[in-house]
Amino acid sequence: MDRLEGAAGLLSVERFLRDGFDLRRQLADHLGIGLQELERRLPHSTAELAALHPGGLSAEQTGRFYEETVGTTHLLELAAWHLDSADYIADTLRLQQLFARGEVLDFGGGIGTHALAAAGLEAVERVWVVDLNPHNRHFVTARAERLGLAAKLQCVRDLDDPALTERFDTVICLDVLEHLSDPAAQLEQFAARMTPEATALFNWYFFKGHNGEYPFHVDDPVLVERFFRTLQHRFLEVFHPLLITTRAYRLA
Repeated sequence: MDRLEGAAGLLSVERFLRDGFDLRRQLADHLGIGLQELERRLPHSTAELAALHPGGLSAEQTGRFYEETVGTTHLLELAAWHLDSADYIADTLRLQQLFARGEVLDFGGGIGTHALAAAGLEAVERVWVVDLNPHNRHFVTARAERLGLAAKLQCVRDLDDPALTERFDTVICLDVLEHLSDPAAQLEQFAARMTPEATALFNWYFFKGHNGEYPFHVDDPVLVERFFRTLQHRFLEVFHPLLITTRAYRLA
């Protein structure tokens, strides 16, 4: 059932497919530009983000890149991806409907599509969005207020924020792990913060692209192997019927 009910009234996967939860208008207003200018900039956003990346980065440099360097370019790139890949994103929202409940962590929440959808679910008590980029956090907060979901959603910079709940019933980390300098260590952090019955939704893409179009992705064989060994040691996959790359896990 593609229904997401919450303080905003009735949201649906169909509505996401129609307008991305009013993404274009909200983003144009947030950036202070017209819809025509937004449409002009969206197709070039991935190339613009890639051009900002200097190449190999240390863990500290990676954090600064996403927190300081990318600015609002990341908002545009994420918006273009969600709009152009709406069918895929819609299936991840359906997957979220199957598992999301209680206290939800959306790690690397980006433009907030999954956080907003989760906040609209009756089984969800609260959604915590963690994102290094202050522009992303401000935009997601503004979207939640505009959609009437502010009471169920809060944005913070990192997992050390004292406002966060200690344990999460659902962890969502989509299109993020491949951007981290140590994705295996992030899995360990998730495992430490999950309740015994929690479900985690993960995907990844450890590939820089055939033509280097994703220079911000991790592809080091040692890091990738450590990631998969950690995943297999700490988590057990839970079957779901959707034909998508995102997988569901519980603690092993």
